[in-house]
Amino acid sequence: MQSEWKMDTKIIHESQSPDPLTGAISQSVIPAVAYAFPDAETAASVVAGEAEGVYYGRYGNPTSRTLEKKIAALEGGEDALGVSSGMAAISIALLGFLKHGDHVLVTKDVYGGTYNFLTSLAPRFGIECDFVDCTDTAAMLQAIKPNTKAVYIETPSNPKLTILDIKQITQACKLHKLPVIVDNTFMSPCLQKPLELGADVVVHSATKYINGHGDVLAGFVVGSKDVITFMRKRLMGDLGQNLNAWESFLILRGMKTMALRVERHCRNAQAVAEFLEAHPSIERVFYPGLESHPQHKLALAQMKGMGGIVSFEVKGGLTEGKKLINSLKLAMISFSLGDPETLVQHPASMTHASIPQKERVQFGITDGLIRVSVGLEDVHDIIADFDQALEALFPYAGRNSISK
Repeated sequence: MQSEWKMDTKIIHESQSPDPLTGAISQSVIPAVAYAFPDAETAASVVAGEAEGVYYGRYGNPTSRTLEKKIAALEGGEDALGVSSGMAAISIALLGFLKHGDHVLVTKDVYGGTYNFLTSLAPRFGIECDFVDCTDTAAMLQAIKPNTKAVYIETPSNPKLTILDIKQITQACKLHKLPVIVDNTFMSPCLQKPLELGADVVVHSATKYINGHGDVLAGFVVGSKDVITFMRKRLMGDLGQNLNAWESFLILRGMKTMALRVERHCRNAQAVAEFLEAHPSIERVFYPGLESHPQHKLALAQMKGMGGIVSFEVKGGLTEGKKLINSLKLAMISFSLGDPETLVQHPASMTHASIPQKERVQFGITDGLIRVSVGLEDVHDIIADFDQALEALFPYAGRNSISK
């Protein structure tokens, strides 16, 4: 029965049922650290992974296990691992395939936290990386070295919203026996399923659209049973990056509205992108739902929706860009995304500030680029906010082209 459910139904009901003792529909929160066993043999079989169960809080708990099963089902994976943040998920996924002396290829316009890990911490473990243009599969393959052990991509990328052909990349990498890790945070399982397109592992910052309320730090890794079991024991558990019961409960609660939220985010973002593209004071808009986006056709084929993130460059570069976000009254300046509120940020000085300017320019992250996480407010209010901010910077510039 559950295998026949549509996505919106699975999001609510998958891996959850009323409590057998109380009949409670809402998920129970079980914050226990230690668990008792009827005998030594049972304890040993659970620890060995031969029997289902939990044995110590650092390796999981019943509440987070319910959530992990739901996430795995939504992404189409054999198993999932819930961890303490999106960066915990990213680092665990990479360390699950890499060791001292190994090399990884990474899409060039990548999240700043991922860049930091790969350029600052990973080298201390003897791990090398190269950032490549993964829109060019041939160039990506040419960058493979004898010690390359994995390929890591984001699609859509953060913050340029570059769309990568997951199926083409994974097919090419399989010829070289290279696992492909895909950061699916910007899409959520509602809009894109990388595993179905050939990816080996999917990572999420559940802080964003999966939870969707700006009150939880969490991440997920989804993949095969063997890969997730290794990551659970040797990485999450041994390094203490587990997801606790309370935050698991909050995510389970937040997910019940995920399909509705994501649909609204997409609809609002499309309208905001179209407004910005029509405004004469905007240099360029990056949104896969626009026909002007270089991978628009690929996005339509690969994704079920275009997402809630819009990036754009305002005329005047850094100075005018900062003035613009400072002039917004409804939208808030914040590092995060995927919240009900519309959030804006300046990547060059915020999320991607750790990347040297020369490299940022190579990645296409200009000083005038602004990223918008379009919220769930009435879209007319969101557009009106950007309209008044642009009017304050460029008086009369947009009056003839913008419908109120």
